[in-house]
Amino acid sequence: MTFDPTTYGSIIGELLKAPRLAPLGPGTPNRSVHATLSGLKLEEAFAPGCIADRDMANACLAGLWLYHDFLDESHTISQAIENATGSYWHGLMHRREPDFDNAKYWFRRVGTHAVFEPLRRVAANLTGRNEETEWNPFGFVDLCESVIDTGSSQEMLCRQMQQAEWELLFDYSFRRACGAIP
Repeated sequence: MTFDPTTYGSIIGELLKAPRLAPLGPGTPNRSVHATLSGLKLEEAFAPGCIADRDMANACLAGLWLYHDFLDESHTISQAIENATGSYWHGLMHRREPDFDNAKYWFRRVGTHAVFEPLRRVAANLTGRNEETEWNPFGFVDLCESVIDTGSSQEMLCRQMQQAEWELLFDYSFRRACGAIP
């Protein structure tokens, strides 16, 4: 999958047009978009009549806040979404915090998610290792914990996988929000 921000409409596309490779840790909030994110209403962010699932639309908002390193705002939204995708966004936020044990708690609540298989394929392509049969979110949390702030090639690889994970989860959340997938 090639991530194309314009796929998500003009408002969301504008918020995603500047590529950001997030650190494994909390990062520095992108203050230039704070006012836009703070004032963003679901009905404005999505095409008129598009919202078929408000929880998934809110999951997109949690993802947008996280994309711009506003962990508290992302957390507030994701913890109110009581489904696997909300738990997934919640787990991502805690992994970035970094609160690795809490991230694992939320990944246990996710169970198996639709983005795991495409994420496994991306990870296999990035690492050149195709023997993994499934995505292991707990193993990835452990790997992130072991390389955070090391400046190593492994840390960069984890950041790339984290970006792919964010993109896949955002796309899934958006398509569910608009009713494109059940």
